[in-house]
Amino acid sequence: MTGLSVVVPAFNEARRIGRTIERLQQYLRTLPEPTEIIIVDDGSRDGTAAIVSAHAAPQPPVRLLQSAQNLGKGASVRRGVLAAAHQQVLFTDADLATPIEEVTKLRRALRSGADVAVASRRLAASDVQLGQPWPRRVAGALFSKLVSTLLLPGISDSQCGFKLFTHAAAQDLFSHLWIDGFSFDVELLVLARKRRYRVAEVPVVWKDGDQTHVRLLRDSLAMLRDVGRVRLRAARGAYDTVEEGTTLRPRRPIRRHTNTDRDGVPPVSTESGSRETHLDRPIDRDAGDRHPETRPGRHRSASP
Repeated sequence: MTGLSVVVPAFNEARRIGRTIERLQQYLRTLPEPTEIIIVDDGSRDGTAAIVSAHAAPQPPVRLLQSAQNLGKGASVRRGVLAAAHQQVLFTDADLATPIEEVTKLRRALRSGADVAVASRRLAASDVQLGQPWPRRVAGALFSKLVSTLLLPGISDSQCGFKLFTHAAAQDLFSHLWIDGFSFDVELLVLARKRRYRVAEVPVVWKDGDQTHVRLLRDSLAMLRDVGRVRLRAARGAYDTVEEGTTLRPRRPIRRHTNTDRDGVPPVSTESGSRETHLDRPIDRDAGDRHPETRPGRHRSASP
C-alpha cells in the first residue's frame, strides 16, 4: 500500500471548500504515487456537499463522507482518517492555513523514522506569515503552555490542524479516541506517546485564515474541560500501552467489513445518520436516519 490520503473536515465551508479542493488537486497531481482527497461534511447546512460534488475529478479521486448532523471536528477527522486507503494519512484544516506543500517536511520526518509528524507554529524555525488577532493569539499561547506543562512536555503546538501519520499509526490511534471536539489533538498526542509511537514536531509556514467560526470564550472553556478529562483518564491509566494483540476499548464499536462496494473500495464503517459518496455516482439524499443517541457536536476549522 503506497500513496497519500488527505482528509479535510468541513462544517459550513461553502465559501472556501471549492478553492481548497482545487489547491489540493493541483498539488497531488504532481506526485508520482496514488493519492486521494477525503472531505468529511460534518452536517453542513450551507451547500458544502454540493460544492464538493461539483469539484469531482478522476485524479486524484475525491470522496465525500457526510453526517446528518454536526458531531464535532474530532469525530469528523476520526471518520475520515479511518476511511483512508493509502500508506500515509494527512489531515488538514479546510482553510489550508498551512499550505499543502508543507507536507513534504512532514513526510521527510516520517522517512526519518517518525510515526506521527505534527506541524508547529511555535518553533523557532516556524514561519508565521500572518498571525491571529491578539485575543486568539494569547488564548492559543496560554492553552499550548498548559497542555505542554500538564500533558505533553516537549510539544509546543498540539493544535495546529496539519498532522501526518503512517497508515498503521493512524488506524490504531484514531480507533481509540474519545473526544469529538477541538481537543481531540491533545488526546491523540497523549495516546501516541503512551503507545510509544515516535512523534516529531516540524516547523512549518502558517498564515491565519480569512474566516473563523471559533467562539473564543465558549470553545476555550470546552477545550479546558476536555484537557482536564484527558489528564484524569491518563492518571487512571486509560491511555497506557497495552500488550501486543489487545486493544483499548473504544467508545464506539468500529465495524469491520470484508466485502467491497461496486467500485472495489471497502465500505466505510458508518455511524447512523452518515453516508459516503464516491463522486462518480449520485449522492443518496435519503440515506441514513439520525440516531436518537447521537449528540450534536462542535466543529470549527480554525485552531486556537
